[in-house]
Amino acid sequence: MSSGRFPFGLKITFGLLLFVVMFWISMTFGAADTTIREVWNALTFGPLNDKAKIIQEIRLPREVAAMLVGAALGVSGAIMQAMTRNPLADPGLLGLTAGANAALALALVFIPGINYYGIMLACFLGAAAGALLVFGIGASKRGGFSPLRIVLAGAAISAFLYAIAEGIGIYFKIAQDVSQWTSGGLIGTTWGQLQIITPVILIGIAIAMIFSRQLTILSLSEEVALGLGQNITRIKGVLYVVVILLAGAAVALVGNMAFIGLMIPHIVRAIVGTDYRFILPMTAVFGATFMLLADTIGRTLYAPYETPVVAIVSMLGLPFFLLIVRKGGRAFS
Repeated sequence: MSSGRFPFGLKITFGLLLFVVMFWISMTFGAADTTIREVWNALTFGPLNDKAKIIQEIRLPREVAAMLVGAALGVSGAIMQAMTRNPLADPGLLGLTAGANAALALALVFIPGINYYGIMLACFLGAAAGALLVFGIGASKRGGFSPLRIVLAGAAISAFLYAIAEGIGIYFKIAQDVSQWTSGGLIGTTWGQLQIITPVILIGIAIAMIFSRQLTILSLSEEVALGLGQNITRIKGVLYVVVILLAGAAVALVGNMAFIGLMIPHIVRAIVGTDYRFILPMTAVFGATFMLLADTIGRTLYAPYETPVVAIVSMLGLPFFLLIVRKGGRAFS
C-alpha cells in the first residue's frame, strides 16, 4: 500500500513535475548562458545558431545521460535492497561498479580499439563478477548473509578491484584512458553512446516493473514468498540480471557513481510506502531528477570550470549513508 493520505497518482504527478522543472533548469544554466526561449528553440529545432548547437550537441545528450544513469542506479539500488533486505545495499557499495571498472580497464589493455559495444559488454561481465565475489564472501560464513557482512565484503572487494584497475592503468600506461572512464562524469557524452545504452536501461527498468509485485513479496521474507507459490530462484535470477544490466550500463556511460542507489530508494519509501509497484517508478523519476540536480551543480558551481559530479553525489551521499548506519545499526549483525 502507498503510505500517507495522498494517492500515489498525485505523488507521481508531483515527482514528474519536479523532474520537468529540474530538466529545464539543467538545460538553461551552464557555462554558456542561455534563456528558456533559446532552450525551447533548440529542443523544437528552431533557428540554428551557436547556442542552439551547444544545447543540442553538448548539453542535451549530457542531461539525457544524467537522467538515464540516475534512474538506472536508483532502480538497481531499490532491487538490491529488497532482495537482500539490506538497507545499505547499493551497486556502488556492493562491488558492481568496481567490477565493471576493472573489466573496462582489462578490455582497454587486451582489446585495443575496442568499440562501445565491447566496452558495455565488459562492464556487464565485470559487474556480474564483482557481485558474485561480494555475495560469495558474504555467504561463506555460517549464518548466511547479514547486512554488515555484505557491506564489509563489498568494501573489501571494491577496494581490491579499484586497485586492479589503477594498477593496470599504471603498468600498461593507459592510466589516463582508465581514469577518463572511471572518474564518474558526464563530460563528452555523445548521441552515439546514448543510442547503445538507452535501450538496455529502459528494458532493464521495464523488466523490473513487471516483477515489482514479486519483489514486494520477496522483500518481506523468502518464507512468505515460498508460501505464496513464488518461484524464488527464477525471480532472483531475473532481478540479478536486471541489476547487472542497469549497473553495467551506468558504468559504461559515466564510470563510478556510488550512493545514488542507496539514497533514492530510502527517500522514496518514506513517500510511497513499501509496495515496489509504487517504489520502482517513483525511484526512476527521483533518481533522474537527483542526477540532473547534481550535474547542474557540478557545471555551475565554479563555471566555466567543472566540479566532478561524483564529488557532488558523494558529498550528499556519505552523510546519508552514515545516517542509515546510525539509524539501523542495531539490526546489523
